[in-house]
Amino acid sequence: MSGQELCEVPYHVAIVMDGNGRWAQRRKQPRIFGHKKGVEALRRIIECCGKHGVSILTLFAFSSENWRRPPAEVSGLQRLLFSSLVAEADSLVSNGVRLRVVGDLDPFGPDVVDMVQRTEHRTANNHKLELVIAVNYGGRWDIVSACRKLAIKVAEGNLSSDAIDERSVAEALSTSTLPDPDLCIRTGGEYRISNFLLWQLAYTELYFCEVLWPEFSEDDFVEALKWYATRQRRFGKTQE
Repeated sequence: MSGQELCEVPYHVAIVMDGNGRWAQRRKQPRIFGHKKGVEALRRIIECCGKHGVSILTLFAFSSENWRRPPAEVSGLQRLLFSSLVAEADSLVSNGVRLRVVGDLDPFGPDVVDMVQRTEHRTANNHKLELVIAVNYGGRWDIVSACRKLAIKVAEGNLSSDAIDERSVAEALSTSTLPDPDLCIRTGGEYRISNFLLWQLAYTELYFCEVLWPEFSEDDFVEALKWYATRQRRFGKTQE
């Protein structure tokens, strides 16, 4: 299955990588063990994107709601997330992957912000795949932040309130330079988007699967791509 040619491939795929903690608990391991295995799954899917022609991959790595989890898990997840970015930087460069991080990084401190910016700069000229990592991100946060940016422009006299439209809001979002996702995959058997890219997913095809993220394979990814190829994307229009 993994070698099968696909007739239509989504340009931009977004993934909610769910099920790491449950995968670990079923093996009587701490939840952070599942997150570590999830990094291995991430490597597989990045490779799959390059192999099957996906141009942009956006991942929900740490939501603005994840702070509510047990402190030990939160701190462990943070360490794993940013240490993985450092460890994978050379691989991203050599494999032509451009990194971009979206979300509110300020709570992590200036050292983390600087590290992320340096990694983004190192990969800025790569074009094989754009990897977007959503960290301390929430769809509502993104929309509120966009509203604040527009309100400041109005207050400064640089924008009329009557001129605010869908395009101006989209341009104020953290993903303003990216096209909206064509396909959003959620692993782990949950049927919700959990405050991920609320504005951007308006016409995205949503694919849910039972597989827990650490076990998500290339065959599972191709199944999602095959499902996407069967969809008729009408964007509010009729098929005719």
